Amino acid sequence: MSPDRVFVIAEAGVNHNGRLDLALALVDAAAAAGADAVKFQTFRAEDLALPGTATAAYQQGNTGETDQLAMLRKLELSAAQHEAIAARCAERGIEFMSTPFSESAVDLLVSLKVRRLKISSGEITNRPLLEKAASARLPLLLSTGMATLDEARQAVAWVQAAWRHPGPPRPAAGVDGPLVLLHCTSAYPAPDAALNLRALRTLADATGLPVGYSDHSLGNVAALAAASLGACVLEKHITLDRKLPGPDHQASSEPAEFAALVHELRRVEAMLGDGVKAPRPDEFEVRAVARRSVVLAQTLPAGTVLAREHLLLRRPASGIAAAELDAVPGRRLRADADAGTVLQWAMLE
Repeated sequence: MSPDRVFVIAEAGVNHNGRLDLALALVDAAAAAGADAVKFQTFRAEDLALPGTATAAYQQGNTGETDQLAMLRKLELSAAQHEAIAARCAERGIEFMSTPFSESAVDLLVSLKVRRLKISSGEITNRPLLEKAASARLPLLLSTGMATLDEARQAVAWVQAAWRHPGPPRPAAGVDGPLVLLHCTSAYPAPDAALNLRALRTLADATGLPVGYSDHSLGNVAALAAASLGACVLEKHITLDRKLPGPDHQASSEPAEFAALVHELRRVEAMLGDGVKAPRPDEFEVRAVARRSVVLAQTLPAGTVLAREHLLLRRPASGIAAAELDAVPGRRLRADADAGTVLQWAMLE
């Protein structure tokens, strides 16, 4: 996996609405769009919420549900469905991922041989879950939506402490490191003014860890800006149709939009380059015709000691460079030369 290539996760999440056929179609759509991975969510509703727990305003608006437990029950995936989804991912050549919301969910995903685990923003203060995920010795992605910088630091400390416990070796680097922090704004959709993309650098500078971006905004601009700011991972929701019922569809990208995002992102990667300030090969031809050389302002005989008034700067850049103008006065012409002659060092004594 190249450190110069952003790892793109199509977040299917719960946009399958509890249906295996929709989940498999989301895998197909993510693979066709060019995503590197497609991610689901692994939970039992009873492990997440108590009866009577209210839904968020956006969830109520999108589903009509006011009870979180009732909503989540409709969005669960069984172990067998997870197996079918993982198999479909293997067929389509796209990495299967899922976010565990319990310790048993971690075990299930490990049994399915996932390459990495992603922890949801809502679980950043859940120390037992973080330690369980770390015990799997897999690379981790940790979302930081709703978190303070101190909370993000604390979560990192818990994970790193768990990795120091006796057990299998610490995980090898995945994506851009064994632990990647994802900046995120947990609003659906997230308005532009709430995105705070500069926090990507804040997280990187404060922790020394690679950073990515979990994007809940509409459109592709924020994701492309995040890549320009150094995000090595990009996660964005995907849906087959924003008009489908369910909590997250309206804040998701449809397949054609997601494919456009991947295409634009790869263009941005090419645009970012290596950071070395030097002329690029594509500029060489233009440089030859756009820069100037030192030329004679008038016809002069051999032996003339050149003065500044004998000299002009004109295109093309095929002779003594304009930057070397001050080194020419005081030199002597070896032979007669006409006005407009592009001077070469070999013409001078």
